[in-house]
Amino acid sequence: MTYEQILYEQRDDVVLLTLNRPERLNAWTPHMASELADAIERANAERAVGAIVMTGAGRGFCAGADMETTFKKRIDGVDPGANTAGGDGGMPAGLDWVALCRRAKPLIAAVNGAAVGIGMTMILPFDVLVATEQAKFGMLFIKLGLVPELGSTNLLVQRIGFGRASEMCLSGRLYRGDEAARIGLVDHLAPPDGLVATAIGIGREIAANPDPQLRMIKALLSESSMATDISAVQRRETEMLRECWKTPEHREAVEAFLQKRPPKFR
Repeated sequence: MTYEQILYEQRDDVVLLTLNRPERLNAWTPHMASELADAIERANAERAVGAIVMTGAGRGFCAGADMETTFKKRIDGVDPGANTAGGDGGMPAGLDWVALCRRAKPLIAAVNGAAVGIGMTMILPFDVLVATEQAKFGMLFIKLGLVPELGSTNLLVQRIGFGRASEMCLSGRLYRGDEAARIGLVDHLAPPDGLVATAIGIGREIAANPDPQLRMIKALLSESSMATDISAVQRRETEMLRECWKTPEHREAVEAFLQKRPPKFR
């Protein structure tokens, strides 16, 4: 696929994806979603890649859905593209964004500006959120006569708790990056000129670990975080642990430790 609304750049073992509609504060479109899905799958298939960082070009991260090309078209009776009426949460039909993010290589968001509406909900399934103090987060759906999507009414509660998630969704107000960090929405703060470098640094730390086990841990976190049966959680962990024992990555880690050298997973 040729990318028109995003940029794809591989920096050693980390892929940097940049939302590239700066003149629209990187407002989301169905076409952008298709490009992002393709780029994530491309990075997933590249053995040399261990993590993926996403940021925005210019002064915004993603200012929500493009009002003119999505909501206005739908009100006028025209689908915005890719059969979003048949998709989940306004995504193109057939694209399960949350499932894609949870089975993907580790995903890190580097939020450099406004991340509101779908600009926020699309990164809630990510593994690590990094932002500047000046970044802005908002669940603005109520202001548009809408409800949140992409599993965000679950994922947001997991990140910041029921009360704070309720206030954020019901008020529709904006939260600066420093406040988002204080309530647990953002995992790391970074200065604007060091944001992407910080996110890539986290990505490289993660990418130094074996890929199959990273994927397994992500799957366990996805399933176990919402489980109520601790015995079932342990069974899933044990099943994956037994798989790990047979992998070349586990063998390499043990041999490297015994030989007092860094492991080589890629």
